[in-house]
Amino acid sequence: MQFRQKALSKLQSPEEFDLPVRFARPRGRLVLAVTLAVMAAATYWACTGTVSSKLSAPGLLTRAEGSYVLQAPIAGQVTGVLAEEGRLLTAGAPLLNVRTEQGERPVRVVTGGRLTTLVAKVGSVIAVGDDVATVERVKDPADPLVAVLYVPGGSGSAIAVGAAVDLNVRSVPQQRFGTLRGRVTEVGRAPLTRAQIGGFLGDGGLAEEFSRHGSPVAVVVRLERSASTPSGYRWSSADGPPYAVDSRTPVIGAVHLAAQRPVDWLLP
Repeated sequence: MQFRQKALSKLQSPEEFDLPVRFARPRGRLVLAVTLAVMAAATYWACTGTVSSKLSAPGLLTRAEGSYVLQAPIAGQVTGVLAEEGRLLTAGAPLLNVRTEQGERPVRVVTGGRLTTLVAKVGSVIAVGDDVATVERVKDPADPLVAVLYVPGGSGSAIAVGAAVDLNVRSVPQQRFGTLRGRVTEVGRAPLTRAQIGGFLGDGGLAEEFSRHGSPVAVVVRLERSASTPSGYRWSSADGPPYAVDSRTPVIGAVHLAAQRPVDWLLP
């Protein structure tokens, strides 16, 4: 009977619209406001924000035309070395004197360039086809360097011409002088074989290192010039190192890939 009387009393009484209704406590309103603000910011970033990423790859500072290996055209014993490493040689310049069965004969460079590595020494016995030197194809030592990076074959399509590149030069302390700045000027269309890499760099050991994980794609990076640094190139630090950087120096390049939208909206 007690419950029946209460039920009848509620049915007979009007609705209590004049009584205040509490939807949330002050602390709850604060949490709700913060949640709505975070959701609004996330939605705005998803619609307008971008995500940038980098692709790292090993490479080398070199000249745009690369290097070649000079092989001995004759057999015999080396009796004289006529040039020092680092010297700029003209096409046809004599490099070695070799004693053969027909007498003393010279070994000459094929095309002009800078002698970077001299394998043959006085007293060495060489056969036809032996590697005797590596020559970097360069006409003027003041010509700018480039960096050639070797990226995995499947990653080349993600790199755009003009993309910024940060180069960590192995001979330069990065924490002190920063990274070398550059821009992509060329992206290879097809993966390179070990023989192709060795033919361009004039170094079979480097070719094996760069193709260790498969056939890579070559990415050519133009170094940004600067008249205010001792090296003549632009660095992430103000001045960079107080000395010049040389060709044949290994680098690790971080290529800035194109910015991507975090969310792709599908509209009907």
